[in-house]
Amino acid sequence: MATILGTSYGALWNENENSAVYSMLPTTPSAVVDVERMDKGNDDGTSSQTTLQSCSSTSRASRIDPRIISDAIIGLSDGLTVPFALTAGLSALGNTHVVIYGGLAELIAGSISMGLGGYLGAKSEAESYAATQVQTRKKIITDTAGVEEDVKNIVEDFGLPEELSDLVTRKLVEGSEERLEKFLMKFEHSLPEPPSNRALVCALTIAMGYFIGGFIPLLPYFFVGGDDVQRGLVLSACVMAVTLFAFGYAKTAAVHGCSGMSDVWKGIRGGAEMMIVGSLAAGAAMGLVGLFSQRDPV
Repeated sequence: MATILGTSYGALWNENENSAVYSMLPTTPSAVVDVERMDKGNDDGTSSQTTLQSCSSTSRASRIDPRIISDAIIGLSDGLTVPFALTAGLSALGNTHVVIYGGLAELIAGSISMGLGGYLGAKSEAESYAATQVQTRKKIITDTAGVEEDVKNIVEDFGLPEELSDLVTRKLVEGSEERLEKFLMKFEHSLPEPPSNRALVCALTIAMGYFIGGFIPLLPYFFVGGDDVQRGLVLSACVMAVTLFAFGYAKTAAVHGCSGMSDVWKGIRGGAEMMIVGSLAAGAAMGLVGLFSQRDPV
């Protein structure tokens, strides 16, 4: 076990297998003490390696994939603004049924379109990863010197001592090609391997987010009469104002946190901005529909 104080990484070596096993370790005092304690209690390093891998696996399993959160935000953000603007604009026609049918049609079409866009985008990312992986594998086989230089440049950016940097480079280059390929894909190309079901999950997440977000402004129209469209519009506007503010606040708090008053004010500002944008979109749609409806047919 090599523990480097003042840097952000540590390296755990298994010399018996002639390979390098990496575990990114924070250099807090407690972390260093834990590493040294494991090192003293396990001379062969096997139990330490198992403990580190188990902790890492538990941490990864307990966190939600950031890509899923991002896709959900994309779907909800569009769903909370576009269908809201459409239903508000259709309300100028004075018929609740038109608003409901038009809103449902837009929700279905928009969800399918957004889902397909997410699916195709995720497929393109997977194809790009596969192409880069083939190029990296080819370079490992045909240009060993170039690969060694690339690995050395990456390792040196971690601020490791020269002796340890050379050791890491040598172990990676002389180790298995599969591990070297994963190292280059992650640290040189910054491309994590996408899950096999990424495209499907991405499509469903965005589509469901869009549908759920867009269905909210449509709900009030189900509880008013066919000719009472203005009441439905007022209720829809109130519901959407609260929803837009809450969504903007939650999205801002997820990025900046909510530990202090400054973060709370950031969340309030983010919610207000989201509410203003949605209101402007709805106002523009209502104005255009009202303008077109006043023109005499040719």
